[in-house]
Amino acid sequence: MDGRILFLLTLLFIISSCHSYKYRTYFYKQKVDHFSFADRDSYIQRYLISDEHWNRNGGPIFFYAGNEGDITLFAENTGFMWDIAPEFNAMVVFAEHRYYGVSLPYGNKSFTAPKYTGYLTSEQALADYVELIVYLKSAIHGAEKSAVIAFGGSYGGMLAAWFRMKYPHIIQGAVAASAPILQFTDLTPCNKFGQVVTADYARESSKCVEVIRKSWAAINAVTTDEGGMGWLTNAWKLCQPLKAQEDVKNLKDYLTNVWTNLAMADYPYPADFLAPLPANPIKVLCTQLTDPGHEPKALLQELFSGLAVYFNFTGKAKCMNVDQQADVRLDDRGWDFQACTEMVMPFCYDGIDDFFEPSPWDFKAYAENCHQSWGVYPRPLMAPKIYGGKDISAASNIVFSNGLLDPWSTGGIMWNVSDSVVSVIIPEGAHHLDLRGSNPSDPQSVIDARMLERAFIKIWIESHVSKKSA
Repeated sequence: MDGRILFLLTLLFIISSCHSYKYRTYFYKQKVDHFSFADRDSYIQRYLISDEHWNRNGGPIFFYAGNEGDITLFAENTGFMWDIAPEFNAMVVFAEHRYYGVSLPYGNKSFTAPKYTGYLTSEQALADYVELIVYLKSAIHGAEKSAVIAFGGSYGGMLAAWFRMKYPHIIQGAVAASAPILQFTDLTPCNKFGQVVTADYARESSKCVEVIRKSWAAINAVTTDEGGMGWLTNAWKLCQPLKAQEDVKNLKDYLTNVWTNLAMADYPYPADFLAPLPANPIKVLCTQLTDPGHEPKALLQELFSGLAVYFNFTGKAKCMNVDQQADVRLDDRGWDFQACTEMVMPFCYDGIDDFFEPSPWDFKAYAENCHQSWGVYPRPLMAPKIYGGKDISAASNIVFSNGLLDPWSTGGIMWNVSDSVVSVIIPEGAHHLDLRGSNPSDPQSVIDARMLERAFIKIWIESHVSKKSA
């Protein structure tokens, strides 16, 4: 097996469970550099397998293209794959993306220098997935002729789509949910994302939008001196005190991410994907933000009552930690590096058509910050050059799904490219709602989307089986 053998550690036969999902944990020895003829160091990639419902005589493999975080997080929040595995007699596999979770090519050194971090690319990650699938089909009896269907949400959805585009001989189809493959320079205007976030809040309350829009000036007014910073530190129960304007900037960056994360996770039932949240969290938050006419301190106290919906819905948080924007299993380090190399996604806000603090897209400043942080400069056109941008007419067998509540839909494929590359729109859907497990509170639009996705999966599998039988 070219030296890349399957590594079975002590967890081999230990059953892990996430909700009702059960899987076994395995490790596979991957090359660090798949595209060099020189020998390179290897690393251990984690992946999860469930074969509870698998037909061992060639049943399909449902393969999740892991994205920017610990793979267990995505296994716990991709219930659609688990729900339909019995219907298709499928094996379920979740592969961890290199440089995330425990799959660190250089261990603790992985993020210390470009010579180590430079192997963190979508191309290398896709090559990992190819190697892993080829190994599994050769090592697992009965899988030799199995159809492989890729799934992914968000960046994982981008990977699933690109996987099918670049390696159509390895996978037979892909369900790419909330996959913003067009969220790049010259493909999608930088202001559209913030407008969708704002529209999500406006659906609930115009006053809610105005409170948030006015909060930026209120923060600036209150934090002009140490006394004001101390007041806001205490009023908002901040874990780390505000001592300088850089701290204030970090606080406002946190708020920008909170408002965005709530739009992404505005699910119709309680969920804990990015943080433990109630059903319809924006609606719940906006019940607290009702008076934009307050003077600055009163306005910020009101805003804090809404913030608690995000950072302290469980009531267990002792303080608000602005350094933790989402589930700790999502790794900011790896994504920050990717955003400074190939995943350059421009965002800008004007404070008029959106409720964010005005912030133009300044690529020069962005690039310099990347160089200071990582010693690299961004390649803003690299991803469109590699994967085609809007010109994906040669692709086949991909379902792109997008929810209209999801701000990432602005960079998604929202039209049918061909008969086999189709777009599914979910008007009431937030971020990859269709990949989540079935729930009694699901809107009809997501139920219909999943039915269509299942229909295409069936077609792809049947086509593969007929070709193998010919």
